[in-house]
Amino acid sequence: MSQNHLSNRVRSLSESATLAMTRRGRELKEAGKDVISLSIGEPDFNTPTCIKEAAIEAIQNNITHYSPVAGYKELREAIAAKFQKENNLTYRPGQVIVSGGAKQSIANAILCLINPGDEVLIPAPYWVSYPEMVKMAEGVPVIIPSALTTDFKVDPQAVREKMTDRTRLFVFSSPCNPSGTIFSREELRALAEVLAEKEDLYVISDEIYEEINFGGKHESMAQFDFIKDRVITVNGVSKGFAMTGWRIGYAGAPQHIADAMNTLQGQYTSGPSSISQMAALVALREGACALDEVSNMKKAFHERRDLVLELLKKIPGVKTNIPEGAFYVFPDVSSYYGKTDGTHTIKNGMDLCMYLLDTVYVSLVPGEAFGCDDCIRISYATKTSEIERAFERIATALAKLH
Repeated sequence: MSQNHLSNRVRSLSESATLAMTRRGRELKEAGKDVISLSIGEPDFNTPTCIKEAAIEAIQNNITHYSPVAGYKELREAIAAKFQKENNLTYRPGQVIVSGGAKQSIANAILCLINPGDEVLIPAPYWVSYPEMVKMAEGVPVIIPSALTTDFKVDPQAVREKMTDRTRLFVFSSPCNPSGTIFSREELRALAEVLAEKEDLYVISDEIYEEINFGGKHESMAQFDFIKDRVITVNGVSKGFAMTGWRIGYAGAPQHIADAMNTLQGQYTSGPSSISQMAALVALREGACALDEVSNMKKAFHERRDLVLELLKKIPGVKTNIPEGAFYVFPDVSSYYGKTDGTHTIKNGMDLCMYLLDTVYVSLVPGEAFGCDDCIRISYATKTSEIERAFERIATALAKLH
């Protein structure tokens, strides 16, 4: 079939750079190469035992039929209780929508709010899918740059300057993928005060990395009374409980938006997996059974972050901040742009990532995919020995560039 027969919608979308690098690395592995992946955003830990047992019990009890579109009531009640207890957010169970991953929750909200030509403010660096989801809704992504020197935190005044009559939505993550940046309560309030100035502007607060926080208490934008009725809070079990393959995300939203998301989801996926929901219920309602495993995972991520930062210090020309959460480091590697090893010339982050993948078989993701071409994303969601081997190769390859 000719490409001309495809919709303009799908032709406007870019392939996820993280998935593209993963695919290229897989191809090299299949060709017999010893590829080390520091590109994928997935915990390398297994789902805690008690959560797996809950899924097995669900199968044995024949909880294998269609679930309600918004998710089982008992799971939505557990999510509402979690929001109240851990985040001081008040969402009724009817304001909670369970979806096939936080990614679907975000897409649902964008599709429910954005009309053709509406503008969506997105601080950079951003998760790769935000602008593509906006384009899918025929909206216009408006990127707000930040800098490594400010820990990749966008300035509220810069947000105000980007706001227009067409601005409809602000989308951000904290902890942030790809930078690991975490906004404090004071920083969130300052942002919220600016966003609240426009009465028809909504916020999607992506908090999927909430559990992987090496600093203080996690803070949510919806905690502020003056803006809470315009915030959609998105979370899930993928990162915090090593449940990526279970595909359970959720959103707490103002009632009219929750109702709209329910209607939309009912037309293209209906309710998420019944078995996965029973597993998520145990994770959220009876998480104490998984406490040790989750705590060990977070401790390992913290140690790996410190290791990556130490290894980066040894590489000339690389600049980085200290990320406070998630499992990524987002260093500035632009000092290598314009250099060559005689065969490969590095013009940008994509060139650098392809050079490292093709010559020393280390898979990373270029910062261009996240709206910041001076940087690359390094995921440390892999064991320490692999990180150390990867950095030996990276240092060797970069030393050949002049």
